Amino acid sequence: MRFKIFLVGFAMTLAMSSCNDILDLEPISDETSASAYDKLSQIEAALTGAYATFQSDHYIWNNVIFQDVRADNHYAGGDNTSIYEVDYLTVSPTNSKINQSWGNLYNGILKANLVMEKVVEVSDPQLSDERRNQIIGEALFLRAYHYYNLVTLFGGVPLILEATNSTESSAVNVPRSTAAEVFAQIITDCDAAADLLPDVYGADASINKARATAGAAYALAAKACAQKPSPDYAQVLNFITKVEASKANYKLIDYTELFDGAHYNNAESIMEVQYLSGSDGNWGPQCLLPPSISGDTWRKFITPSHNLIEAFDAEGDEIRKNASVLFESVSWVDEYWGNAIGSSIPFAYKWKNASGWSSSDRPYLLRYGDMVLLKAEALNETGSLDLAVVEVNRIRNRVDLPGLTADQKSSKEVLRNVILKERRLELAQESQRWDDLVRYGVAVETMNNLQEIDLRTGSATNYQMTEAKILLPIPQQEMDRNPNLEQNPL
Repeated sequence: MRFKIFLVGFAMTLAMSSCNDILDLEPISDETSASAYDKLSQIEAALTGAYATFQSDHYIWNNVIFQDVRADNHYAGGDNTSIYEVDYLTVSPTNSKINQSWGNLYNGILKANLVMEKVVEVSDPQLSDERRNQIIGEALFLRAYHYYNLVTLFGGVPLILEATNSTESSAVNVPRSTAAEVFAQIITDCDAAADLLPDVYGADASINKARATAGAAYALAAKACAQKPSPDYAQVLNFITKVEASKANYKLIDYTELFDGAHYNNAESIMEVQYLSGSDGNWGPQCLLPPSISGDTWRKFITPSHNLIEAFDAEGDEIRKNASVLFESVSWVDEYWGNAIGSSIPFAYKWKNASGWSSSDRPYLLRYGDMVLLKAEALNETGSLDLAVVEVNRIRNRVDLPGLTADQKSSKEVLRNVILKERRLELAQESQRWDDLVRYGVAVETMNNLQEIDLRTGSATNYQMTEAKILLPIPQQEMDRNPNLEQNPL
């Protein structure tokens, strides 16, 4: 039976987002409930419901806000005060976006936990031991992926590793684990998932790129080993070696084909959300794309920054710039780009089809290009500079940029900064930038050194970045509900 991730339309997403609560456990299915999993079809439907978290507000939209808008890649736009708070680094515990993402991610975790609990009880003879183990592996991966997002946003969070069917305080008022403990659980889950999952499920790429595989589990484990408080770069290399040994045969492809909307489920994709146009579409592109594509004339919510455009131009990186950014004159005033009606401003362009809130544009959850640069980072940090340069040059050469110069590879410290810059140009708008700045230990200085001029005043925006702002605050709604939570420094 063909695997399909069910996706809801824009209107339903908006309607449901406010009630996507930590205790909302029911999978998206018309034939299952938390107490009735007797058939193979029911547990498969529950698993489909767990995957559906990838079409929630967090993965469509908020992750770009928290990673690219919060960093130096994009400005906030439109009229949403919560997004401006993120842009100006003044996020409060009552910010609607952090509450939304917290709920989305825990909802996904609890659905994954429920699948793992119920699948062992299914006695349907159509459910083979092999498929049962795969389902457990898929659920483990999903839990790990959502926890990765939580821990990088909020630091240590409550670790909930069993389905929560009780409203007793002991079941729901779970204290925060440390960030190190959460990362350790992510890596444990990924390791276990990889042992249970295949490299591929068959010849159909729309299945292999939609579902968790051993390669996806190893890729996430590699990212976790790099991002955790005490990075383990030897383990990063170990996991990436396993990604590269996968029978899925991941490889770099033409960069423009990654984002042209015509090469879904390509060889570079490790995992992506399988959006379809129409009722199963992605509403995010409508919030980003210019009037000539979106068909509307209102100011968009995310605008590429001067600093990002200057970074592309300084490198002569036309291929990735043109794949990532599109300039167009607009009928609204943008305070950073011209400050007058008719100014030409850039638009985030890695999604290219608006389709009236129902785009088939697909976000990558994991892709091999990220792994190549993470491998370069790990090689550099473990002293193998020459091998690290080879990996960086693979990324540069495919977009017609020359290999690194002698100066650019002259020391570990120099090469570290080169890799960080390369990651920015490669992964803009792909929800990676803030994590990269934090991992490299340069988030505070990068934000405080920005010279972004507000043309209304002629003065630079003062972000007043501090170490305390590296993490987002725990949502106030959760603080009120769970007395065992401790707030992050504000």
